[in-house]
Amino acid sequence: MSGIKFNGVFLLMVLQIFLVATTTGDETCESDRKLEEQCRLHNYKTVKPLLDYFRQVRNELDQSETKEKQISELNSDLMEKYYEIVRIHETFVKEADLLNEYKNKVIIGENDLQLCQIKVDKSESEINSQRNIILKLKEQLSDKSTNLENCQVQLKSLNSSLIKKDENIKRLSENIKNKTEHQKTLELEFEESKSKLIKHEKDIQLCRSEINKLNRTSENIREEQKNIQLKLKESETKLIDKVKENQLCQSELDKLRVSATTCIPFGEYPGVNQLNISGIGLFNVLCDSQLAGPGWIVIQQRVGGNENFNRDWATYRKGFGSFESDFFLGLEKLHRITSLQRFELYIHLVDQYGSTHNARYDDFKISDEDNGYALSLGKFNGTIKNDSMRENENMKFTTFDHDNDKYDNGNCAVWYKSGWWYNYCSDCNLNTPYLYWYPIPLKEIKMLIRPKEEMKK
Repeated sequence: MSGIKFNGVFLLMVLQIFLVATTTGDETCESDRKLEEQCRLHNYKTVKPLLDYFRQVRNELDQSETKEKQISELNSDLMEKYYEIVRIHETFVKEADLLNEYKNKVIIGENDLQLCQIKVDKSESEINSQRNIILKLKEQLSDKSTNLENCQVQLKSLNSSLIKKDENIKRLSENIKNKTEHQKTLELEFEESKSKLIKHEKDIQLCRSEINKLNRTSENIREEQKNIQLKLKESETKLIDKVKENQLCQSELDKLRVSATTCIPFGEYPGVNQLNISGIGLFNVLCDSQLAGPGWIVIQQRVGGNENFNRDWATYRKGFGSFESDFFLGLEKLHRITSLQRFELYIHLVDQYGSTHNARYDDFKISDEDNGYALSLGKFNGTIKNDSMRENENMKFTTFDHDNDKYDNGNCAVWYKSGWWYNYCSDCNLNTPYLYWYPIPLKEIKMLIRPKEEMKK
């Protein structure tokens, strides 16, 4: 641009010099008019290229001004585009950072997908193994179904025999009651005979002393001595007969213990006795006749505080603990016992202040294992006001490895550290470390069952 301006100034100076030259030329031509036309032609010829060149330069100057305007406009446009490019670059950098974050997330997602794929592969292998196990179980079930049909036929015959045995047991229990009463009378007679014998022995000693004094001269004394000896023999025979009767009663009691299905036949003889239940066989139970009368089976007891009740399903099914302290009889035994006839439940409660309470239910029953050993209670009665155990009715049993409760946020057996018939957990739990029957905290409890209809008879 500076070069173009310099050429323009130089041409203007040349033009001025040329004009001065032409004016001087005109003055000389005036003197010579003849040569005027020639001068004009000569001037025109000499000036024309300069004028053409000047016009060209003027056009170039005009063009240069327009180009400067265009360049300034282009510069402004370039600056705007530069700022736009800067903004675009900043957004591009931000988007690049976002892309890097997305790439990292994608990499993490790919890793998670790989882990999920590994887990899916493991689960598929486990499912395949379980399918094989299920197929084997189906084969075993088909075999067992045939065995079950045979067992059902046997069960029918066994049930009929059991009914007959129950009738015999009832008769035997009545006989035992009569014999126990007879035994008591015999024992009283035995004690009386003993006292009589002692008196007779003393009389004999006196008689012997008198005989020694009289040197056995009196026949009357000899006759009395004979009579005393006869009486002694008679009393000895009576004692022998009573001992034999006691032995017979004891043998009948032993036979009854082998065939008993409840604690009722043992009457006023509580303690550990044996029951014989179909499907289980012989096992020991604790009989109680002090809390609520004779014939009660203690199925659960918390009096020592030393037993851990946070046990698995198999342990609760079998039973655990000691009859001398804390114990749980076992879910399978409870099911077998309560399926024979109708039972009532008696719960003995001792609160933290030493006061005693009780709760009774007239139709206590435990279902089989396939139905989760569900609880049935019947009607409520007792000295305690709240029927807190009612919400547990019809609930399956729950342990930390068998969650059968309705609580959605976990396992109640894990929360309360004990197995129980939980609903949405419970307001009554007699197995937890902190015993309670809402709203009363407890320190001792006992759960007992006894046949309902038989006691009415």
